[in-house]
Amino acid sequence: MKWIVLGLFIASVLYIHLRGRVRHRFWRQMSDHSSFMAPINVFMYALSKVPTTPYVSTDPFPELQVLQQNWQMIRDEAINLREAGRIRAAEQFNDAGFNSFFKFGWKRFYLKWYDDSHPSALAHCPRTTALLRTIPTVKAAMFAELPPGGRLTKHRDPYAGSLRFHLGLLTPNDERCFINVDGEPYHWRDGEGVMFDETYIHFAENRTEHDRIILFCDVERPMKYRWAQVVNQFIARHLLASATSPNMDGDQTGGFNKAFKYLYSVRLVGKRLKERNVYAYYAVKWSLFGGIAVGLFLLI
Repeated sequence: MKWIVLGLFIASVLYIHLRGRVRHRFWRQMSDHSSFMAPINVFMYALSKVPTTPYVSTDPFPELQVLQQNWQMIRDEAINLREAGRIRAAEQFNDAGFNSFFKFGWKRFYLKWYDDSHPSALAHCPRTTALLRTIPTVKAAMFAELPPGGRLTKHRDPYAGSLRFHLGLLTPNDERCFINVDGEPYHWRDGEGVMFDETYIHFAENRTEHDRIILFCDVERPMKYRWAQVVNQFIARHLLASATSPNMDGDQTGGFNKAFKYLYSVRLVGKRLKERNVYAYYAVKWSLFGGIAVGLFLLI
């Protein structure tokens, strides 16, 4: 039984690695979070009701039309937030999911995260949060800002149970401000939406002199069968909900993000070791991964 489980896990990781035209280097993929989530994500792809292509049509998601119809109202609230300096990077180590993006200029303001809205979102974006509450398939939403010169490096998101929807609010309307998903670029335009599978490798850049603000939503992936949809909802509710990150004091912080500041201190030790001796760093890193893998294998 152990060998069957191990074989299925290895096959899932290889599928994730070989999926798409753009890939991480093999050893980068082995330590990437998408490898640890591989069996769950392969389940999501296999039973997905919509195509598992890099970009996905919004036609199967008519509930999103209300966002595009009200994009100017949503934009007004986003601009007010930006002018008040409320769209910003996390001030503490309490946003594990996006922590690596902040150093490249990316900023955010959470509107909804796998539960109800933050008190700060209700206070400062009442119309947008009210609109989002009418769309239960939108599990998470935020305003995301990418200033001139900002960029997001190549990455995969860890969980395939959702699809990413971007609605252009205040954009350069310029091909130099773009996202690239599995080698296919798209440049944001005011009032237009795009949906893509964020578990393909993607990156973004703003090479213009103008700011870019979008409405960023995670939309529940529709599954072929009701029982599979229940599994997807269960995982999202019990795993991703723990990654809630606050905008301001008084907002909730999920359990995973409460622990992140301690985990990040370990990461800092690793960075210092890598600067001093890269070979020692990788020896320790792979020894830890190997020890965890062997331990889990013995527990099965």
